[in-house]
Amino acid sequence: MNRLLLVFFLILLQTAGVISAQNLDSILAELSPANEPAYTLSTFKSTRVVLGQSVELPPKEDLTFIISHRFGNIQGGFYDFFGLDQAYNRLGLEYGIGEVAGFSVGRNSYEKTYDGALKIKLLRQQKGVKDIPVTVTWYSGMFVNTLTWSEPDRENLFTSRLAFVNQVMVSRKFSKKLSLQVTPSHIHRNLVERNIDQNDVFAIGFSGKYQFARKISLNAEYFWLVPGQTADDRINNFSLGFDFETGGHVFQLHATNARGTTEQGFITETTGRWLDGDIFLGFSIYRIFPLDEKRKNIY
Repeated sequence: MNRLLLVFFLILLQTAGVISAQNLDSILAELSPANEPAYTLSTFKSTRVVLGQSVELPPKEDLTFIISHRFGNIQGGFYDFFGLDQAYNRLGLEYGIGEVAGFSVGRNSYEKTYDGALKIKLLRQQKGVKDIPVTVTWYSGMFVNTLTWSEPDRENLFTSRLAFVNQVMVSRKFSKKLSLQVTPSHIHRNLVERNIDQNDVFAIGFSGKYQFARKISLNAEYFWLVPGQTADDRINNFSLGFDFETGGHVFQLHATNARGTTEQGFITETTGRWLDGDIFLGFSIYRIFPLDEKRKNIY
């Protein structure tokens, strides 16, 4: 309404000769919605593609509670109920800081690891005044392994428990159905098992989403380890998953060859091979809790 009144007032001024037609056209062009950027929405359904991070941030000023389960190897058959008798879990919280940042904290039963991370959106895919073809997000995380020391009598430093990850995620939503992402990654481990092991590991992730139904998508990701001792000793992680969107929930089912639940684990410590049947099933539930009273009816 205010915009319509302003346009009507400008037309009256032009009619009275106070402003020229050329100036009027330029002013109206600045007011036109066509000059507002059309941002790409929902490149992925949640902050993770499968195990790895996506370019998406937690919803603005909302709290997201995440419950993740990873079961044991399906090779155990009926005796281990295809891995369900051997479960790891992660409980996490995410919070969106405006529309450009978010942070997360969590606790993993795998190696009793605590994690914390910051995510910042550097570029956002858009059309309009300025076309930007991709979304770029930076992710930095820290992990603290709290397992009891294997040799408690020797001098053990707290810093030896720490590991870190830094990633740059570059994605493009090509259509309503297809989104692709590449994720250069660096993992640093303060303590490694052997002298020949790498403290610094580099990897590149390739992931994508195909939306084959309105609220269901098929996701896949693959992390390729840059050649080195870790690549020689470990296996590249490959994961498949389905996302189901149900109002304020996103429910994910996945299968992977990784036991670990953090980047340190599933990128640098994977030993399972899909062709050998080393497959771990799991699921995650994302529940969004609006903290603003005005937003409680959104989800």
